[in-house]
Amino acid sequence: MTKDNKDITARSSSAEIAEFLKQADEMSKTVAGSTCSGRLMFAMDATASRQPTWDSACELQSQMFEATRHVGNLKVQLCFYRGFHESRFSKWFSSPAQLHKAMSTVFCAGGLTQIARVLRHTLEEHRQEKVSALVFVGDCVEENPDILCDLAGQLGLCGVPLFVFQEGYDPDAEPIFRELARLSGGAWCRFDQSSAGQLRELLAAVAVYAAGGQRALQDYTRQRPALASLVKQLPVK
Repeated sequence: MTKDNKDITARSSSAEIAEFLKQADEMSKTVAGSTCSGRLMFAMDATASRQPTWDSACELQSQMFEATRHVGNLKVQLCFYRGFHESRFSKWFSSPAQLHKAMSTVFCAGGLTQIARVLRHTLEEHRQEKVSALVFVGDCVEENPDILCDLAGQLGLCGVPLFVFQEGYDPDAEPIFRELARLSGGAWCRFDQSSAGQLRELLAAVAVYAAGGQRALQDYTRQRPALASLVKQLPVK
């Protein structure tokens, strides 16, 4: 992995999540045989507060990648930040084994959030080659919201939706995360340690969106009202 040294500056109900998770595995079948391809950025907060769930997250991301085999050619880049101004961005992986190996070497370290750095990096990658979507998993925000919102808006203009998966119940972080998702044209969802084992299916759904696009997601959700809240967050294209 390479190190980046640049300077930075309505809750989901249990019923909705349960139904979403119940049906998400079928989503890959909806677009089976698709020849679509995409690039998915996967960013994670690796500061000390995330240590309790980091190991399980590593396994979940690997399983997410496996789920996209039915969708098409999907490449994933791992991004994480931790410690004092440390953020790292992997090469683009095309197999779950490579991705899991990279994540298994990561450990969490105390430090402040560096979400702006992740958003800037995503914009730079997109300028080189289209990025289909950005997934962010984190629990708090310790940066200037105005700067983050400006960057999220730039992602929206570029057509790169941000899918925010908020761990826990930080009341200060939630409105910021929601706004970042909205400005980028993405979506927000909450999870906690009791539902962390279900995050795989949620991530798989986003991966399908990255590879198959909004139309595949909309086709899938027409007969599944429980997913309507997710689709409603995405702008009509």
